[in-house]
Amino acid sequence: MRNTFRGFIEENRKLGEVIEIKNRVSREYEAAAILKKLDGGPIIFFHDLDGYKAVGNLVATRDRLYKAMNASEENYHKKLGDAIDSPIPPKLVKKPDDLIQRNVSLKDLPILRHFKEDVGYYITSGVVTAKSVTNTFFNSSIHRLLVLDKKRMAIRVVPRHLYSMINEAKEKNQKLPISIAIGVHPAVMIAAGSSPPYGVDHFAVANKLLNGSLKVFELPNGSRAPIDSEIVLEGYVDPNEVVDEGPFTDLTGTPDIIRKQPVVYITSVYTKNDPWYYALVPSGRDHMFFMGISREAQIRNYIERVVPNVKKVRLTEGGCGWLVCVASITKVREGDGKNVLMACFAAHPSLKIAIVVDEDIDPDDPKQVEWALATRLQPSTGTIIIQSATVSSLDPSSNQEQSLGSKLGLDATRTLSKPKEKFMRSTIPINDEYINKLIGDAIATYKRRRKNT
Repeated sequence: MRNTFRGFIEENRKLGEVIEIKNRVSREYEAAAILKKLDGGPIIFFHDLDGYKAVGNLVATRDRLYKAMNASEENYHKKLGDAIDSPIPPKLVKKPDDLIQRNVSLKDLPILRHFKEDVGYYITSGVVTAKSVTNTFFNSSIHRLLVLDKKRMAIRVVPRHLYSMINEAKEKNQKLPISIAIGVHPAVMIAAGSSPPYGVDHFAVANKLLNGSLKVFELPNGSRAPIDSEIVLEGYVDPNEVVDEGPFTDLTGTPDIIRKQPVVYITSVYTKNDPWYYALVPSGRDHMFFMGISREAQIRNYIERVVPNVKKVRLTEGGCGWLVCVASITKVREGDGKNVLMACFAAHPSLKIAIVVDEDIDPDDPKQVEWALATRLQPSTGTIIIQSATVSSLDPSSNQEQSLGSKLGLDATRTLSKPKEKFMRSTIPINDEYINKLIGDAIATYKRRRKNT
C-alpha cells in the first residue's frame, strides 16, 4: 500500500503532512490559487473539487521528494542514477477490478484552468506512455495536454523520446497508441521525468526506485499504465494532425508561445469509483522537482567525474528548477571551477546559468551564493559565455522557436593563489547562548512594546 499513490498520501496524512480543504473549490483558478499560496508546504487534499476529490503539492518539499524514491539528501542522485543504469521491468498483471471504463468525456473530469493567461484547461500531471510502432519498447513521459473538446487534446512535445516515436509513426503512416495515467505514485512521475537511453522503459526505472513493487497492466490498444492509477485515458496520437497549442504558463511562470502541436484522441476513459485527481500547478515546486530532479542528479554525476568531492548540487527555485544550477565543491586545482561549469552544461543542455562555489557555501541559501559571487568571483577570469547554443524553449529571453540562446558560467570559487583565510568570514569569539542570556530580557521587553503600539 505504501508504494501507491493513495498509500503515499495516507502515510503523510498520519504524519500530519496533509491539509484538508473541505469547502467546495472550483477547478477554474480557485484550486490553482490555493495550491500556489501553500506551495512548499504540506500536501493539499481537496474533498470537493467540483464534485471530485483531488490532491496537490504532493512532493512540494525535498523531504517528501526523497521519501518518494526511498532516498535521502546524501544518496538521491546515486539512487536515480542506479535506477536508470539498472532498471527492473515491472510485473505485468491484468487490469485491476477497481479501474472501470466510464462513459465520460474529458470535460467531465476536474481538469484545472491555472492562470488567466492560459488558453484553456490543461492536464499537467499525466504520465503519457506510448508503445512504439515497432512493438519493441514502451516510453513514459510527462507532457502538458490542452483540452480541445470532449475527446481531443493538444500535446506539447519537445524533441526527445516521444517526439522520435511520433515521427517514426508518421513515417510508417500509423497512429501512435498511448495511455495517460493521472494519480500515480510520485516515483513513477520522477522516472517519467528522467532521460534514460532511448528504448529503456521508464516504468522499469520507477520499479527500481520502488524496490520492485510496481505493477502495470496492458490496455486494449497495447499501451500500459500502473495498476494504482486513479484515472487512465486510452487513445492515440495522430502524427498528421496538428493544432495551435498555447499560450500556457509553464515552468518559468510566464506564458509560453503558441506552437503547432500533435493531437491526441481519447477512445476510452477508466477511473476508480471515487478517483483522486492529481492537480499539479505549473511553476510550483511539484513541477520543478518532477521535471528537474533527474537532471540535478545527472549534473552531480557529471561533476563527480571532474572533482573528487561534491557537497551539493541544486537546480534553484529562483532559476525555475531548470535554468540555473549552483554546485558546491572542494576545489583541488585552479582550473577545477571551469571544468565543473562545462560538466554542468554537458549534463543538462537546457541549463542557462551555472555557478560553482566552494564547499563552505550552501547552494540552498541565495545570500551565501551572492556573497560568494561578490567576494570570490573575478569576472574577467571567472566568467564563461557560450553563444548560439541549444537552450530551453521555455526561456522567454531566448529564440523560442529555434531553442537558441546563450549560456553563462560563473566560477565563484576562491583562488588557490591566496591563503584560504583571506576568503572566510570573520568571527566574534562569543557564543550565541551567552549573548542570548545577556540580551534576552531586553528583547522580550522590546517585543511586548511593539505588540502594544
